[in-house]
Amino acid sequence: MPKTPRNTPSLPRRIEFLAFPRVQLLDLAGPLQVFATANDWLDEHGRARAYDPVVVAEAPQVVSSAGLGLAAQPLPAADKPVDTLIVAGGFGVGAACEGALPDWILARAGSARRIASVCSGAFLLATAGLLDGRRAVTHWNRCAEFAESFPQVRLEPDPIFIQDGPIWTSAGITAGIDLALALVEADLGPEVALAAARQLVVFLKRPGGQSQFSTALALQHRGDGRFAELHAWISDHLTADLSVVALAAAAAMSERSFVRHYHAVTGETPARAVERIRVEAARRLLETGLAVKQAAHRCGFGSEETMRRAFLRNLGASPQEYRERFSHTRDQARPRAPSARVTVA
Repeated sequence: MPKTPRNTPSLPRRIEFLAFPRVQLLDLAGPLQVFATANDWLDEHGRARAYDPVVVAEAPQVVSSAGLGLAAQPLPAADKPVDTLIVAGGFGVGAACEGALPDWILARAGSARRIASVCSGAFLLATAGLLDGRRAVTHWNRCAEFAESFPQVRLEPDPIFIQDGPIWTSAGITAGIDLALALVEADLGPEVALAAARQLVVFLKRPGGQSQFSTALALQHRGDGRFAELHAWISDHLTADLSVVALAAAAAMSERSFVRHYHAVTGETPARAVERIRVEAARRLLETGLAVKQAAHRCGFGSEETMRRAFLRNLGASPQEYRERFSHTRDQARPRAPSARVTVA
């Protein structure tokens, strides 16, 4: 388990980025650039550079999943001083988990002030045993796999990043930038972190969670697809009566049996599922540039306020905030909006 030094770390802090074959390039480049940008700002203001970021790997060169080769330093001895170890993710993380890297990570953690993972790098930390009993997050598309593989970890699928003691984990890919900015803020204060965020043209604290980037993240069929036709029917009738009575009739079941079986299969109440499907449909319409009021009407929310509350519950952002961030037509003439129908997987 990583130690927490009693004294202030000496400068520059050594930040090690662990790479492996088929690593996700942005998992490394994004956070590394945050620390480099913080150094640049410190240089400009006559202050000592705070970080010494280095890429380490088992081989002197690794090829990322994007095909770009990365020069790396050898894996350091476990007892060599290090401030922060950041473990990237990527398509090669499965093979990395089966090799010697988890043992090296566990040993290296004993010399680190803090350990962090980006995206599916959490699989390596979990394989090393560093996440047992801790809160953690990973890429939304791998949450189900992670939860099944590591039931001893308290997985939370939505946060952009989580700190649990000296262990930090972040969500998918670009969330590593958010995590790195948070580490800089913890080290050097908000002024430097904000300056780095401004230089990189990113949020210092991104609003919302990663569920805003996924499609119907919460509705799980557990593989049997029993209610797939019902979900398609809901998507085609968003402005209709979608009460339990109506849904049970559409599913050709009694109300009591429908509620019991639906919850057993999806893990959701019917009302919660309807809300999520409506939010997903509205999300897609807002991305086309459709006005919030029109999206609320088309998706059966009844009012903008009802949709606003549903967005905050499900995405952690208001419809207007979501539209401003993700509409690809907000500065152009709005095209005709497509159908709001969504498919729940």
